[in-house]
Amino acid sequence: MYKKYIAGILVAGVGLGLVSFKSDSDRYFEIAKNLDVFATLFKEVNTYYVDEVPPAQMMRTGIDAMLKSLDPYTNYIPEDDIEDFRTMTTGQYGGIGAGIGVHDGKVVIQMPYEGSPAQKAGLVIGDQILKIDGINVTGKPSAEVSKLLKGQANTPIKLEIKSYGQTKPRTVEMLRANITVENVPYIGMLDNEIGYFQLSGFTMDASREVKQAVQKLKEMGAKKIVFDLRDNPGGLLHEAVNISNIFVDKGKDIVSTKGKVKEWNKTYKALDEPLDRSVPLVVLTSSRSASAAEIVAGVMQDYDRAVLVGERTFGKGLVQATRPLSYNSQLKVTTAKYYTPSGRCIQAIDYSHRNEDGSVASIPDSLRVAFKTTGGRVVYDGGGISPDVEVPQTEYSEITRTIATKGYLFEFANKYKAEHPTIASAKAFKLSDADYQKFVAFLANKDVSYTTTVEQELVELTDKSKEGKHYDDIKSELDAIRKKVSHNKSNDLQRFRPEIQEMLEAEIASRYYLQKGYIESSFDDDPDIIMAKNVLNDPQKYASYLKVKTK
Repeated sequence: MYKKYIAGILVAGVGLGLVSFKSDSDRYFEIAKNLDVFATLFKEVNTYYVDEVPPAQMMRTGIDAMLKSLDPYTNYIPEDDIEDFRTMTTGQYGGIGAGIGVHDGKVVIQMPYEGSPAQKAGLVIGDQILKIDGINVTGKPSAEVSKLLKGQANTPIKLEIKSYGQTKPRTVEMLRANITVENVPYIGMLDNEIGYFQLSGFTMDASREVKQAVQKLKEMGAKKIVFDLRDNPGGLLHEAVNISNIFVDKGKDIVSTKGKVKEWNKTYKALDEPLDRSVPLVVLTSSRSASAAEIVAGVMQDYDRAVLVGERTFGKGLVQATRPLSYNSQLKVTTAKYYTPSGRCIQAIDYSHRNEDGSVASIPDSLRVAFKTTGGRVVYDGGGISPDVEVPQTEYSEITRTIATKGYLFEFANKYKAEHPTIASAKAFKLSDADYQKFVAFLANKDVSYTTTVEQELVELTDKSKEGKHYDDIKSELDAIRKKVSHNKSNDLQRFRPEIQEMLEAEIASRYYLQKGYIESSFDDDPDIIMAKNVLNDPQKYASYLKVKTK
């Protein structure tokens, strides 16, 4: 655990009635005793349980349950899953280079990567995979299909594919390749002076990719930069250190780790001269920016190096290390908490102190401790990195969420691509009124039923009024509200057209320009990007966010 051992045992012993150990020998005896109990228990169950007991499955269940009691990030990685874990940390795997998903039970290509075997073989978004090397995959979960697609580079693979609008499937053969998932999926200009790049992960070489992105933007004429860390789940700690070093001076503290094993405690510093210490910089964050992404955001804020725009980050201030186990398996274990240069830890949940029911609680704002940036601005620990400019999260309507989750945007985009060989650039593409009405007609025979919040509350109010014998008194009013809500729902496709059209345009743009098109299509509607441009285009406003507020 990431708490100090003796202090943790004493607190737990007082609060929960657990046993504290007087010496290491007592502790080791307790461990040996419980392992012996566990082994003999399993032996008895295996011998006498009425049905056959699968040893591997039962042990995995026990291991997972034990580790789950610690925190969500301490995990057992069996030999069968090592390759997937390696892909997560390196961004590399052997395969065809395409993201897949399941739509209405059908396995489809969601995004072929540029230059991949999948793209070179002519696979496009929406292509249905029927068979892989003769194995029928319809109805199989995407994780199982993904394993069939992966394999050693240069090994052959045969797919049976059915494309949109085609009645007969075709066979596609290709060779798998070493696929590297880019950490920086997009680099481009928002306008003549503002450059933009997105960082989606922190696998190997992420810092090299970021450095190249900044250099390329400067070559393109960027005098200001938007650095997008939204929804970035984090990754390798040393990559976060190196990325921070691109923007802050050599010798500066980047992040400190502190855990039970004091010999492992370390302060990581910027080892190189920065690429750019002065370009005006906005960092975009979201509630799903976590771990290494929070380190970078925290460093930029602590040194007053950038203005943070968006939402408060996730609040994962825990560091994991992998430890080898027998039979080629591994343990990913939380070993420390990390601290930004100002001294704050941003971990939002205290897993070391649980309630009696085993649940854990977030650290309340009232217990967050104040720290100061280099310039004297007040920042807080204990719950993610708070942005300097908060942009409220977009709340989509029920109709928008329904047609998105049911895959109707995905389906219509495939239909649109089949009927339109080309479109304008992703930034310029807009659906016409006629095209949007075609989408409405497309939905006419689809199930777009949904229950609004008001309808749910009406059901609850009706039930309660019947229980209290007051239903007859308010029945007419309830019926009137119900009719009004029903009328409004019939108009929702028009009422919420702006947000629906925004999502549909991005989906369609991806059919022609892949991931880059999807990203570019959102530039003119993205509230975070609009705010970032607003801040960067006003030097006085930009500077004001990096100064101590005076009363």
